[in-house]
Amino acid sequence: MVTKSSNKSLHKASKEKKDEFYTQLADIENEIKHYKDQFRGKVVFCNCDDPRESNFVKYFSRNFEHLGLKKLIATHFKGATLFTNKKPYKLEYAGDKNGNRMPDPDEFMTEMISDGDFRSKECIDLLKQADIIVTNPPFSLFREYMAQLMEYDKRFLIIGNTNAITYKEIFKLFKEDKIRTGYTNFNVGMFFMVPDDWELFHHIDENGKKIARVSTSCWFTSLEVEKHKEFITLYKKYNPEEYPHYDNYDAINVDKYTDIPYDYNGVIGVPITFIDKYNPDQFEIVKFRKGDDDKDLSINGKFTYFRILVKNKKVKK
Repeated sequence: MVTKSSNKSLHKASKEKKDEFYTQLADIENEIKHYKDQFRGKVVFCNCDDPRESNFVKYFSRNFEHLGLKKLIATHFKGATLFTNKKPYKLEYAGDKNGNRMPDPDEFMTEMISDGDFRSKECIDLLKQADIIVTNPPFSLFREYMAQLMEYDKRFLIIGNTNAITYKEIFKLFKEDKIRTGYTNFNVGMFFMVPDDWELFHHIDENGKKIARVSTSCWFTSLEVEKHKEFITLYKKYNPEEYPHYDNYDAINVDKYTDIPYDYNGVIGVPITFIDKYNPDQFEIVKFRKGDDDKDLSINGKFTYFRILVKNKKVKK
């Protein structure tokens, strides 16, 4: 029986460290098509991907010449997965050799010494060789995964839980313009292939695999994203009746980023969805969520939903 998916299953999976969400090929194609020029001549590493099953590996191998890649590396983690619990192995693919536009397992896959964990020395050595990391890492390890990318100064295009924006370690990266959201609509979410024992799912695909929608999922990247260079058109003029002040911070509240007043020179609290439109040339991120008393922002004693405090760099009078 097909049942409707919910984010409760995602939270449960994260709590139980059951993070085996396999990304759909269509979602990969729709996002990566925007970065074609940025992949030319690069070594791509998918370090949380079973080379035989990963749609990331399938996409990059099929489009290896089209993207002008130098090399594709992928590593398989030995653990309970959707498909296999065999010995870990890695793929190192340098282009099509027999015309089938796919890596030949007998030619390109070799067993790994370690368990294939992205934190292992073997995987870190591969990471050092790579230019761009592209994968869907375990949501429960997102902080640790991002910390590794920052430590080794790697460019990346990865999928994560949208709630990761609220992590202090991740929000700091947005504030420093080291990370941004991708092209896929921030509020749409994505469909993932999930384990057979999942009770909540959206439908079963043509291969008999369960597909679940995770609405709190999006792309995070350090690559150039054109939409974050676009200026938000502001059309409203500030008036104190429409824009209440917070009790515990000198800033006004805005419920929709489109309602940001073009002529306000102070700090403005905007919804978290603003991050998907954020252009660092137009706005400065001041801080997240908390007032001067280190409590959540409030208006007339009532707490608002999470707000990002920003300042307009291009105020017009």
